[in-house]
Amino acid sequence: MRKIPQGAGLYLAVLELVFALGWTVYVIYLPRLAAAAGIAAGAVIYILMLDQAIFTVTDFAMGVAADKVSRLIGRLGHWVAALTALSGAAFVGLPFVAGTQLGPAALLALIVIWAATSSALRAPPLMLLGKYAARPAIPYLTSLAMLGLGVAGAVSPYLAITLAKQDPRLPFIIASVALVLTSLALAKVERALAKDAPAKVEPPKAVDSAIPVIVFALAMVIFALGFQLHFFFNSAPRFKQFTSDISALMPVFWVGFCVGMFPASLITKRWGGLPVMGFFGFIGAVAIVVMEFSGTLEVVVAAQLIAGTAWGCILMSAFSAAAALGYTGAEGKTTGVLFSALALATFARMATTASGALSDQSLAPLLHWVPIVCWLIAGATLLTLTVRRSDRKP
Repeated sequence: MRKIPQGAGLYLAVLELVFALGWTVYVIYLPRLAAAAGIAAGAVIYILMLDQAIFTVTDFAMGVAADKVSRLIGRLGHWVAALTALSGAAFVGLPFVAGTQLGPAALLALIVIWAATSSALRAPPLMLLGKYAARPAIPYLTSLAMLGLGVAGAVSPYLAITLAKQDPRLPFIIASVALVLTSLALAKVERALAKDAPAKVEPPKAVDSAIPVIVFALAMVIFALGFQLHFFFNSAPRFKQFTSDISALMPVFWVGFCVGMFPASLITKRWGGLPVMGFFGFIGAVAIVVMEFSGTLEVVVAAQLIAGTAWGCILMSAFSAAAALGYTGAEGKTTGVLFSALALATFARMATTASGALSDQSLAPLLHWVPIVCWLIAGATLLTLTVRRSDRKP
């Protein structure tokens, strides 16, 4: 039996953790930096939307470029490290430029450079799993990688409290240095994965390869939009109906996210990514229904834990499906499509905030149902396509 390269999975977990915490630092301090540069407070949400719009384009572009760059083993790691160094330099410059006479244009220019170049740390590193890892090991390795994202989500509220009154320059420097140093090891990880790669890439599950990439992308946008609306809009108000102190309750979602992926990876290994995404879409929708209508805090917390588990399983299976869809040498392209879908959903959530829809009381009941409908629609679509494909198999 081929040895699973757990070191690569753990490295990607650290990379995801450091990257996500850097984004958290950015979001925490952006209102203060914008104010120092003379940008109105109301424009901050539009800057964040600009970031996601850039990610939507550059994540796909970086994925396509990664397919070409990675044809020579080791080159991708150096390419990513170089872009990360540029991204880190722009990121460090944000708090130093904000308080100068250069004005808002200089701050926005650095933000654009940082957002565009930081996409090198999204799709390209994870595409290495689809390119080099043995196919049965990809779900487990993806679970390891996504563990970093889950840990970052759990600690972000506490990080926000800790950094609220701190000078932004030191956190930005620490975040940038940590990310650059982490990226330097990618070339070594790339070579290690390539050295232990199977002599011949195994074909994916037929149910995965038969689904058009556009259908996968649309389903992922719908899944991610449901997650965004549930976690960022509905979760905190629901908890506040039972207690005013929700600091210990918000990480529950991410606990479920981290724990649920590993047992689910065994199912993904057996069935393929797309049917598991559809299955857990239904599980998550039921959990959100229970959370919205239960009358006790204990049941609400348990339902939130299951919802987090469902989202972790959906995301882990999505990366496995992306690897299967791009197994002929387009792993970077399909992984880039996945990241672009996630960014587009985040953009939609921020646009909802900017539109003022949250202050419209007539829309409040609808907001509670949208995540449920999103997960049901996306889940039903993938399961239906999977069943139809299975029926056509000889």
